[in-house]
Amino acid sequence: MTDQEPDTQPLEAPIESLYTHPASPFLRTEASAVAHVEMPALPQVPTTWSAYRTQIEFGLAMVAYLMILVGSVTVLQANPTAPWRYVVAVLPVVPAGLTLTIFVRALSRLDELQKRIQMQAFGFSLGATALLTFGYGFLEGVGMPHLSWTYVLPLMAILWGVGTAFFTLRYR
Repeated sequence: MTDQEPDTQPLEAPIESLYTHPASPFLRTEASAVAHVEMPALPQVPTTWSAYRTQIEFGLAMVAYLMILVGSVTVLQANPTAPWRYVVAVLPVVPAGLTLTIFVRALSRLDELQKRIQMQAFGFSLGATALLTFGYGFLEGVGMPHLSWTYVLPLMAILWGVGTAFFTLRYR
């Protein structure tokens, strides 16, 4: 045996295990980026006509519809036997058509997911309205009171809103 003391300095560095590398998912690594980076200011988005254009146009079309509707009802009540009463009776259809044009244009600006949601909601609304009116038609045959056709469009709009809410929640 020798009288020499063993060398405390290892000749080679120890072999690192597989999971000690900095890219290992088992170790927390420090970010090399600065903690706070100043971002350039984004340009202000105008919140006037261009941002709310569809809502403003739709609101103006509805005001026009209501004004023409009240005017035509007033004129028709004052002149129930006038030969031009049919023309006056359909005058509210003009701003309603304008509203439809604005609505379709707004739908065309939606992204693909929103278009899909609206299409499914409309399909639900169409089918549910058909079933309800078809079913009520049978009930009218056995004594239920007759309902005017003017209830069909509001029913369809309500069911479209229900369908839109349902499919929006479904895709979240």
